[in-house]
Amino acid sequence: MNRTGLLALSLLTLALAGCASTGGREPLRPGPPVDLERFMGRWHVIAHIPYWPERGKVATRDEYALRADGRIDNVFVFRKAFDRPEKRWNGVSSVVEGSGGAHWRVQFIWPFKADLLVLEVDPEYRWALLGNPRRSLAWIFAREPLIDAGLQARLRARFADFGYDPADLVAVPQVP
Repeated sequence: MNRTGLLALSLLTLALAGCASTGGREPLRPGPPVDLERFMGRWHVIAHIPYWPERGKVATRDEYALRADGRIDNVFVFRKAFDRPEKRWNGVSSVVEGSGGAHWRVQFIWPFKADLLVLEVDPEYRWALLGNPRRSLAWIFAREPLIDAGLQARLRARFADFGYDPADLVAVPQVP
């Protein structure tokens, strides 16, 4: 698909996602305050409920950096296969005022933005659980590309407390 077709499809997908309902449930709210400086850096995607551009990708991660204007550089890094080159999509996130750093508006394609909620962060900032208000997307992030299977199972199960079905989370291969 050429860039114009990809852009058009992206815009349509984001527009339709914005119309999705919460299924009669109260929208999900952000978690406790986040120390943004500690949150910055590299986060590997251990598992997720993916949106269409994430599907089938491997070795995915997000890289965050605070900007002088208070926004956050948001870079999504991935491979289409382990033997394929790394690709990067650059976005910018803005922290929603009054959220304690736990609610971001992410923009990869102008003029569309998506809400990202930091639901829970390890006290040592080794892992994080993220979602969105409609509970249609979720991510388990970790500072390392691989985490203990027991920890991963516990983190998956934590999503039930936020109104998700943990079975919807898909593991992201990080190493061949």
